[in-house]
Amino acid sequence: MQEVVTTLCSMIKKNNDKNKNFVEMSHFSFYFFAALLLIMTFVGGVFFGRTSNASLPLTQPQVQPQAQQQAQAPAQPQISLDTIKELFTKDLIKFGKGDKKLLMVEVADPSCPYCHVAGGANDEIGAQIGPQFKLVSAGGSYVAPVAEMKKLVLAGKADFVWIYTNGHGNGEMATKALYCAFDQGKFWQAHDLLMSAKGYTLINDVVKNDTTKSQQVVDFLASALDKNKLKSCLDSGKYNSRLKEDSAIASSLGVNGTPGFFLNTTNFSGAYSWTDMKSVAEAAL
Repeated sequence: MQEVVTTLCSMIKKNNDKNKNFVEMSHFSFYFFAALLLIMTFVGGVFFGRTSNASLPLTQPQVQPQAQQQAQAPAQPQISLDTIKELFTKDLIKFGKGDKKLLMVEVADPSCPYCHVAGGANDEIGAQIGPQFKLVSAGGSYVAPVAEMKKLVLAGKADFVWIYTNGHGNGEMATKALYCAFDQGKFWQAHDLLMSAKGYTLINDVVKNDTTKSQQVVDFLASALDKNKLKSCLDSGKYNSRLKEDSAIASSLGVNGTPGFFLNTTNFSGAYSWTDMKSVAEAAL
């Protein structure tokens, strides 16, 4: 644009040399056109800059004020003891009839790393996530809640419900394997295998939600379950709809992430250590 201004100015000056009678007019023309072109240059540059910047993506998300975020958060449902007891009448993985003094609920996804932390059978993942999740058995201070719940269930001191909801995205086949294992009366055996370090790798890196890889799940659980029954159960698709049904129940309880726990009506959202939950259990017992 500057080159255009220079060229026009030179042309006007040459014209002035040839037409002495129009000196004053030529000078006026020179300054008029020079000013006009400078204004056009400025306006064009501003327009171009705005147009160019309009095509750039926003690199920072719009962050809402905390008060506004809280106002938009869905209200948590009020969970009564009757609500927890009613879970024992539904088609869920459950131990007991819901008539014990202590009723325990776990909402989980076998592919979820924090569910593995809470499960207590995967001492590697806890140490990787953070020192606060390092198991006592590995020299840390974390007491896995599900392992303690299992002890109470097997001792006949508490009733227990296990509910699936999607917390990490790869747990569908493993969950169906747990349903099938429950049919065989081997839930805890299958649970502890799937919630181990090797189970985590199988679920998240090998099988994921691929129904064509049922044989890999069967082979992995062969030491605990009847292989033929498990294979037939997985391939039949009999529990395909249960995934959505479980997730709907979890949402009705206000649990949308994993893991989530209830000890009677007390909710623990996340991989709490049993040391933080123990007093609630003891008070109920």
